[in-house]
Amino acid sequence: MGSAQRGGTRAGGIGAGQRSRQPSQAHGRGTLPAVRILVTGGAGFIGSAYVRRLLLGAEPGIEVTAVTVLDKFTYAGTAGSLAPVRPDPRLRIVRGDICDAPLVDATVAGHDLVVHFAAESHVDRSITGPAAFVTTNVLGTQTLLDAALRHGTRRFVHISTDEVYGSITTGSWTERAPLAPSSPYSASKAGADLLALAYHRTHGLDVVITRGANTYGPYQYPEKLVPLFVTNLLEGHDVPLYGDGGNIRDWLHVDDHCHGIALAQNNGRPGGIYHLGGGAELTNRELTGRLLAACGAGWERVRPVADRKGHDRRYSLDITTSRRELAWSPTVDLDKGLAATVAWYRENRAWWEPLKPHR
Repeated sequence: MGSAQRGGTRAGGIGAGQRSRQPSQAHGRGTLPAVRILVTGGAGFIGSAYVRRLLLGAEPGIEVTAVTVLDKFTYAGTAGSLAPVRPDPRLRIVRGDICDAPLVDATVAGHDLVVHFAAESHVDRSITGPAAFVTTNVLGTQTLLDAALRHGTRRFVHISTDEVYGSITTGSWTERAPLAPSSPYSASKAGADLLALAYHRTHGLDVVITRGANTYGPYQYPEKLVPLFVTNLLEGHDVPLYGDGGNIRDWLHVDDHCHGIALAQNNGRPGGIYHLGGGAELTNRELTGRLLAACGAGWERVRPVADRKGHDRRYSLDITTSRRELAWSPTVDLDKGLAATVAWYRENRAWWEPLKPHR
C-alpha cells in the first residue's frame, strides 16, 4: 500500500488548554448507527477490499452514509481496485499523503470513524529503503492520530501485522507477547502500534488494533508471494523461492481479514488488540506446490534464490481473544480460497498486467 492508501467534529487543539479525555469504558455492540468512515490506504489491497465490502453490504453490522478513501496512489494503490464501487454516491476519493497534516486534518473532520490501512508494507523494499517506511508508517500514523484527537473521532481502528512479534519456534503468539520485529517494515509497524496505544492511554482516544496474518486474494499488487507466483506462472515465467523454502506462514483470505476488522470496529474493546489468523500454516515450499498445481505448472518453474536478510522462520497467531470477544474465526478454506484467487488473476489480466515490470 502506498503512503496514504493501504469522525464527529469537535474543535480544539491537542496542546495546552485541551482537556484530556478519559478512555471509554465500553463500545456499543451490534449494528452501529449510520456512520461516516475514513479509510486510509483504501486503494490498496486490504483497504480496497474493506471499502468494497462496506459499500456492497457485505458487513451487515455497519451502516455507512459516507466512505472517504484517502490514498496517495503510489505503486501499490490503484483506482481499478475500487472500480466495482466507484459509481456509489457514498464514496469519495481524496488523493494525498497521510503525512500531509493540513490535508489529513481537513479530511478527518466530519468522519465518525478512521480505519487506518495506509502503510508501506513490502519487507524487501524496507531493507533497501527504510526511510519511507518510518516516514509513512510512524509519522503518518501520528499525523492521523493527532487529527482524530482534535476532531473527536469516535474510534480509530489501526491495522497492523503479525510481523511485529518477530519469529516464533513453537506455539502461537497471544496479544500479550513482546514485540520483537526483525525488519525495518515490521519495526515501523510496531512503532505505529505503540503510538496508537499511547494516544489511547494518554488522551483517551478510542483505539482498536488488529494484527493480521499473511493475507491473499483478488486485487493484491503482484510483488507479494501469492500474486507474484500466480501472475508469473500465468505468463509462463519462473517463480523465485527464498532459501530452503522452509519458512512458515499462516494464510488468511482477504474477506476473512476484512470481516474481522469490521467486527473489531463494531465490538472491540477500547485499547484492545485482536489477532486475525487463518489457521492455515504452510511452509513456503508447500504453498508453492499448491500454487503450481492450481496454475497447471511443474517444479521446473521454481528458481531457488538466496534467502532474504533477517527472514523470520515462522509466524503464528493465537486467535482466542478474537473468537471470544468478536465471535470471529476464519471461514474460507485455504485450497478453495487459493483456487478462487488463481481464477480471479486468470480472468483479470487487464488489472495486473500493466502493474508487472516490463520483461
